[in-house]
Amino acid sequence: MANPWAGEVALTIDGERHLMRLTLGALAELEAGLGEDSLVDLVTRFETGRCTTRDVLKLIVAGLRGGGWPGGAKDLLNAEIAGGPMAAARAAAELLARAFTLPDEQ
Repeated sequence: MANPWAGEVALTIDGERHLMRLTLGALAELEAGLGEDSLVDLVTRFETGRCTTRDVLKLIVAGLRGGGWPGGAKDLLNAEIAGGPMAAARAAAELLARAFTLPDEQ
């Protein structure tokens, strides 16, 4: 079970459940990958709807890597994500929210 107090979000990929979380290293990787200068800029990008499908993919990869997954974006290109693109986008949004708020505040 995903622990919201640890910022974890579960995502099922190719029938296997993975826990994602945005560690400091994962956030730094995401910031660099998206070309943002700060965490505020990163969050604003998603909150204002300036994000693309590629951005969501990078967010998911960063979360998976923060959860210990050794893969990369190429590993997800043909992967089956339970619930499809909408579930992936929802999990990405929840992941970002959990990185910056306590479960009681969401």
